[in-house]
Amino acid sequence: MYSIKINVKRTSWVKGLAGLSLAMLLATTIGCNDKKKEDTKEETSTTDAMSVKENNSTVAEYVTFVSNDKNKMELDHAYTNEALLKLTSAVDAMAGEVDYDIKADLEKARESANKITENPFETSHADEIRKAAEILSGSLQNIQIAKYPGLSSEAAQVKSSAMAIDPKILTLDQKDAVKGFFAKSADLLEKMN
Repeated sequence: MYSIKINVKRTSWVKGLAGLSLAMLLATTIGCNDKKKEDTKEETSTTDAMSVKENNSTVAEYVTFVSNDKNKMELDHAYTNEALLKLTSAVDAMAGEVDYDIKADLEKARESANKITENPFETSHADEIRKAAEILSGSLQNIQIAKYPGLSSEAAQVKSSAMAIDPKILTLDQKDAVKGFFAKSADLLEKMN
């Protein structure tokens, strides 16, 4: 019988060691899962702002306007004026979403947009469009830097399309450049929105 008691004691010791090992394994697994959950929460809170969609209706209105009215540029510049004003409002709306103050710049862009409808035979419309485009592209680029670091290429394309508008050439002779600026701006805003 004595040998049986030793076996029972050994079995109890082995069972205790196995139970302790199992408890440590379980605790480690639970601890790792908690760490993964914390890491996931941290990653979620520091996710790039591009994954957060603003869904701003003013931005959507501009994007829709530019998408639907590609062949409307005429001597009176009504389309260009409206596109610039809608773009200005869209940029203002996005700036509001990221708490970026650009009111003074946007007022200058509105002034330039309104000047192009005053006299349809004026030859300086391209200059005013270029001024507005430079202001708006610079504002978009600043918003991109502040909140949308993954859209730097798109912001650079907006800036270069603004610079492609030649102030010395009549606007109607460079419709593609002006429409290209509107399209690139719409693309960037749509990705931000």
